[in-house]
Amino acid sequence: MKTTSEKALPRADFPEQVGVSTRAIAEMLADFEKNEIELHSIMIIRHGKVAFETWRDPYAPDVPHTMYSVSKSFSSIATGFAIDEGLLTLDTKVIDIFPEYRPKKYDKNLEALTVYHLLTMTAGKDVSIFENKAKKSWIKSFFDSKWAFEPGTDWKYINENCFMLCAIINKLTGQSVREYLAPRLFEPLGIRKNPFWETDQNGIEAGGWGLFITTEELAKVIYCISHGGKYNGQQVIPAYWAQEAGKNLADNSNQTLYIADNCSGYGFNFWRCELPNSYRADGMFSQFGIVLEDYDANIIITCSEVLEQKTRDCIWRHFPEGFIEPCEQPQATDLPLTLKPLPVLPQKPHSPLEKILQISTIKLKPLPILDIIGFPVSILPTAVVYMSADRAGNIDNINLSFSEDECQFSWNEGKVRNTIASGMDGKYRKSKIRLGGIDFTTVSSSCWEDENTFKIWIRANESIAERRLTFNFKGDKVSMFVSSRPSLKFISQSIALGLGDTISNKYLAKLVGDFLVKNYKRLEPKHNGRLEKR
Repeated sequence: MKTTSEKALPRADFPEQVGVSTRAIAEMLADFEKNEIELHSIMIIRHGKVAFETWRDPYAPDVPHTMYSVSKSFSSIATGFAIDEGLLTLDTKVIDIFPEYRPKKYDKNLEALTVYHLLTMTAGKDVSIFENKAKKSWIKSFFDSKWAFEPGTDWKYINENCFMLCAIINKLTGQSVREYLAPRLFEPLGIRKNPFWETDQNGIEAGGWGLFITTEELAKVIYCISHGGKYNGQQVIPAYWAQEAGKNLADNSNQTLYIADNCSGYGFNFWRCELPNSYRADGMFSQFGIVLEDYDANIIITCSEVLEQKTRDCIWRHFPEGFIEPCEQPQATDLPLTLKPLPVLPQKPHSPLEKILQISTIKLKPLPILDIIGFPVSILPTAVVYMSADRAGNIDNINLSFSEDECQFSWNEGKVRNTIASGMDGKYRKSKIRLGGIDFTTVSSSCWEDENTFKIWIRANESIAERRLTFNFKGDKVSMFVSSRPSLKFISQSIALGLGDTISNKYLAKLVGDFLVKNYKRLEPKHNGRLEKR
């Protein structure tokens, strides 16, 4: 059996060798920087070889990255294997797999709902986006939810459709989706056997979100499905599924906010792009696995840009035009072919307060309203720590311990206590933490803004977001100010624009959107507290 390294995608010596313009790459990277798109990684594949790849420090080739809805495409592929093996068909009725949820009163919509409807977002179930995933049975929630339309008569993007695909595989095989995919997809492609994937309380993968994989792992899957399901000459993904999954199988042009790449058709949990003969796996904050069939090319991106079309437009301004005839000489360019590292806090003088903080604990007053709305402030501003059964949030009992060029930052959150190192010399430090039952690698820097104001930035290397905390000390009183990157203001505005497609009641959608835009600061309020001697 080949090792993981032997299953790596082959590399071209330079982009032009496989028909990719170095100038076009450099101009695209400059375009990303000019438009302040926080690209984390990019990999361009053409004619079976990686033409170009780069990562923005601290992101790196071996670090898994959250994929958001790219996870849906993996749920689709798992379903393709199950169909190929005869466990079910596209026409299998969902309620026949879960007869225990069949209501006493006949429901014609439920009796008509098939696996095909789940795969194409034409199921019609309207699961509320406001449900607390930490408390409710996800399967029961799906069956109990209202109908937006009869199955197959319309299109609506519902995450739980993909969760149900995972629940189906789990029930039919007795395995988790990751266990099921291990010998079928992960091992043949040289992907880690058990990549992290968020689950419900019973260990069933979320399906529609929650998968963490590396850039190259995603690239292998996208390359494989775009080449008839074959990898290194071996049939991995069933040929039928590789051929059908990216086709235009459902009309998604009914969306409130018209964006060409989001209204050009939908396949088996893959989106069609406006560019002819192209489709993609697509995740929030611009995680993309793009297939360009006419050019035998794939573009893989991890990112932190809220406006996904802004990211795609940046790509389209340079590609596919940047695909050229293969040649034996690389093009010259004066533009950099790297991404600027993410900013860190600068080195600044220490504060006399450090002596007091060495023997003190910061105790913060609780803010019950945040618990009521389900969003207590976490050290990581990422959805996964709020949606897990072991929820994070409510930072407290903070200790700061200082050395010449480093701060040790410790805190309680949820059921755990974590400690990280934070660089005070203009460089970040890496640490391991566990939040919401999930392991993360943090990078952190910190500094004193003045003698009474301490700042610390903390980012999970696996996520798209950074938490920024500012502590202001006045005697034994402490104020903690919370912000994030991307900012909640920007995220709230983006979510508000698309609520018309997730909330059926247009009046309610506008009401919720207006509330988000006007009240986003309530999710990151000022926290007051005191210093107490340890």
